[in-house]
Amino acid sequence: MALIELETRIAAPPERCFDLSLSVDIHLESTARTGERVVTGPTSGLLGPGDEITWEARHLGRRRRLSVRISGHDRPRWFRDEQVRGPFRLMRHDHWFDAEAAGGTLMRDRFEFAWFGPVDALVIRPHLRRFLVERNELIRRTAEGT
Repeated sequence: MALIELETRIAAPPERCFDLSLSVDIHLESTARTGERVVTGPTSGLLGPGDEITWEARHLGRRRRLSVRISGHDRPRWFRDEQVRGPFRLMRHDHWFDAEAAGGTLMRDRFEFAWFGPVDALVIRPHLRRFLVERNELIRRTAEGT
């Protein structure tokens, strides 16, 4: 199993960061370069507890589909999305939103996945890390209004 952990400081309250992280619209904007689209599930708005959505995008030269479910939800502190169907042997993404002084948020990601052994660390992990960093940067800019 491979693991990616990220921290992003955002000058906005946890509620705003939490909601932006569950926004289908923000997700699609952050993945425009991969041509991501919704195949099934909500096509806009916020995902909530138990919601399932299937994304399709081009990653590493191939079109791939990933179906996830919001399997844990405690607004505005934490949520989890997990693969229901898709290319991973396992995919679990935990998102935490810790309130900081002066109204800011420490947004933490823990992304666990298993693909195919050595490929995880050499190819997939750096690709997914870049993907998550870009997504978090859009969430930060949007939340801060910059």
